[in-house]
Amino acid sequence: MANYILLQPEATPSQPGGAEGAPSPAGCMTQALPLVLFVFVMYFLLWRPQQRRQKEHTKMLETLKKGTIVRTTGGIRGEIFEVTERDATLMVADRVKINILRSHIAGLDQPVDSKAKSGSPGAAGSTKADMAQEKSKAVDVKSSGQDSAGDA
Repeated sequence: MANYILLQPEATPSQPGGAEGAPSPAGCMTQALPLVLFVFVMYFLLWRPQQRRQKEHTKMLETLKKGTIVRTTGGIRGEIFEVTERDATLMVADRVKINILRSHIAGLDQPVDSKAKSGSPGAAGSTKADMAQEKSKAVDVKSSGQDSAGDA
């Protein structure tokens, strides 16, 4: 305890009037500057972009309509069958509909027909006649392959 008392600075000011004990205005600014910079950086790096994303998400939710393909926050992908003010009904498979809260729609999703971009048969741009023709070609190839295998 004696060492603790000896290590303490003197309680009496070295200058008359106690001018050394009062903090200077420049010292306060130096201490407050990191805090101000931290708040400024947090605003522009976190809060402002989050507010912008929230506005975009709200706008997207307001523009939902029947036939739009969406993905939920749980990862379920489906086509909007019906939309109300609070809920949305998604068709996730043939004759399978689920009701979800509209606020749980994470975003818009692309149709599954990604083959349309690659130009493969059965793409989204193909007509039923084109698909039937491709199917008949596939059957012809299979049947001709079986005939040659039976001849050998």
